[in-house]
Amino acid sequence: MAVHSASERVLAGLDPEQRSAVTAPAGPVCILAGAGTGKTRAVTCRIAHRALSGEISARHVLAVTFTARAAAEMRARLTALGVGGVQARTFHAAALRQVRYFAPRLLEGRAMPELLDSKVRLVTLAAAKAGLRTDRAAARDLAGEIEWAKSSLVEPGEYVVAAAKAMRDTPHEPARVAEVFAAYERLKRSNGVIDFEDMLRAAVWGIEEHRDVAEQVRAQYRHFVVDEYQDVNPLQQRLLDAWLGGRDDLTVVGDASQTIYSFTGATSSYLVDFPRRHRGATVVRLVRDYRSTPQVVGLANAVISQARGAEARLRLELVGQRPPGPEPELRIFTDEPAEANAVAARCRALVDAGTPAKEIAVLFRTNAQSEAYEKALTEAQVPYVVQGAERFFERVEVRQAMVALRAATRSIPGETPLPAAVVEALTAVGWAPDAAPAGGAVRERWEALAALVQLAEEYAATPQVLPIGPAASVERPVTLADFNDELARRAAAQHVPTVDGVTLASLHSAKGLEWDAVFLVGLSEGTLPTTYAKTVEQVEEERRLLYVGVTRAREWLWLSYASARSPGGRARRPSRFLPQLDRSGGAERAGAAPAARRPERRRTQIVSCRICGATLLAGPDRKLGRCPTCPSDIDEELHERLREWRQRVAGGQRVPAYVVFTDATLVALAERRPGRAEELIAIAGIGPRKLGLYGEAVLALVAGAAVDDVCPEKTFEISP
Repeated sequence: MAVHSASERVLAGLDPEQRSAVTAPAGPVCILAGAGTGKTRAVTCRIAHRALSGEISARHVLAVTFTARAAAEMRARLTALGVGGVQARTFHAAALRQVRYFAPRLLEGRAMPELLDSKVRLVTLAAAKAGLRTDRAAARDLAGEIEWAKSSLVEPGEYVVAAAKAMRDTPHEPARVAEVFAAYERLKRSNGVIDFEDMLRAAVWGIEEHRDVAEQVRAQYRHFVVDEYQDVNPLQQRLLDAWLGGRDDLTVVGDASQTIYSFTGATSSYLVDFPRRHRGATVVRLVRDYRSTPQVVGLANAVISQARGAEARLRLELVGQRPPGPEPELRIFTDEPAEANAVAARCRALVDAGTPAKEIAVLFRTNAQSEAYEKALTEAQVPYVVQGAERFFERVEVRQAMVALRAATRSIPGETPLPAAVVEALTAVGWAPDAAPAGGAVRERWEALAALVQLAEEYAATPQVLPIGPAASVERPVTLADFNDELARRAAAQHVPTVDGVTLASLHSAKGLEWDAVFLVGLSEGTLPTTYAKTVEQVEEERRLLYVGVTRAREWLWLSYASARSPGGRARRPSRFLPQLDRSGGAERAGAAPAARRPERRRTQIVSCRICGATLLAGPDRKLGRCPTCPSDIDEELHERLREWRQRVAGGQRVPAYVVFTDATLVALAERRPGRAEELIAIAGIGPRKLGLYGEAVLALVAGAAVDDVCPEKTFEISP
């Protein structure tokens, strides 16, 4: 009875879908869990319920995760539920434990090879043997390509064909990459070392080729749980199949809409095809979102509702469970510096209003975008931390570039325009102002140096002002020496150590995290989706990146993009993934009628916030001429006179007051205080007809007239 009550207690508080997942019968179970739906709770409760009811023994369970943090959280939750002895480990940690245990038997007394922490050094040597000179960034890209091949069970001799079929964006010609791959494998053997992929392959080999090892492993582990199953690669699936040995007591948890690591070899195909691979599998969908407000959930659904491809077949429409919150904000700025400054100002306001800095995140597509936000947050005196990447001025290539720029002051003529001088100096460190090269790390290096050129262009647009007397000054163009001083100042400001601050992170590194307030920035075509997404599958993965970003927010969400990179720069379009906007500026919600069925709508005039400069989209914001969160500068006395005037006019016409002017229009008049007819008609909701009826009286009231002076005892006649 005590055992039964303990297992029943585990079910307390679960929603119907979670309970179905927890109580599903033994055998293959697939839990499709949307963001914030309590997947960790469901899977740990499933293990605990089965163990406490006596159905299974906890020590026979192997739960596999993708991060050590997730494994530790799973163990902690199971302990809290009264279940100990479950092995919760990453794929690599579980494989390493098994390989080390069986090494004396498999290696016949020989020492186990040393495990490489990083491939970069050996890849650099392998590249040299293949006739390629590489720096550290290029070596990282080659190492990443080798990891993809090995994770995809591709051998060096198969690489060229496999890379072509997968449409890989290779760092060098595929044949040259294959040469480096083969040389790397030879170097490993000669040095007596193995890498992480070798370790997984060794675990597979030990089970597949040694019956005694297979029997021992399968006797120990009889029940399997795999978290984030959409991120499994072919090598990891091969190891999972070896562990199972044809058995089917397997529970997998995943969300196809969060498949964002295919460039590493991860594939959602195992999740998508799970019911086909495992006949009679139980499939449970978790859709109740306990993380985000209904407003954030609605936007997430709108973003992913347009998804296409295999992953879209398992798309989940989330249902928000939290109380309502603020609507997500979509802001458009003239250029990236304006966008960064507005984000920093809003972060400052959130912190001042009581939101802890650590509960705020600014998320972007590439790490090279961080510099503008580091600078803006520093100037706004908002502490920040960079997640998963170095601060901009601490990056090796940026430090090298700053050395080159200082040296260039002695060799580049002083009259050279600053942007040209910076480009010439950066050429000395291998940067070229043409298209970005292929390969992740090399491309990020190129983009970081391109950001320095962009800074130079912005800095050159602000001439230095020199005093020449008590009341006079003269402008002079900025020099390379001036720019070096500016870079040194920025670097010093951004090197201030911080512990608790706003998180700056790429969308990839934000996966699995959440914050109260999230800023998704740089949402323009060419950035998200990146210009390097050329296939339909790659574009869809970019869409899923935005979905992951949206679902990181608990309460408050800001989405923004800049119409140009720099002031006066080439115009850019918003990301195709952003929901369509209706005439009033509201985002279309999931389930709205398709755009093709609606009558064509007129373009609305662009209206900017008169306080922060953001483009206003929502109707009430456009009427007021400011963002809802920007401070109001209403003239209370004028507002009261306008209200009294409206009451008299409405009474004379025998119509409701809102027929004359709505409350929002009165507030807009009292805030904007128009002085001319042109300014009056610029307020949304005041057209030529109302201008003719009420314009003269309203302008007089704004100028200070009393209500009695503009409201003689007569009735306004309204033409039908």
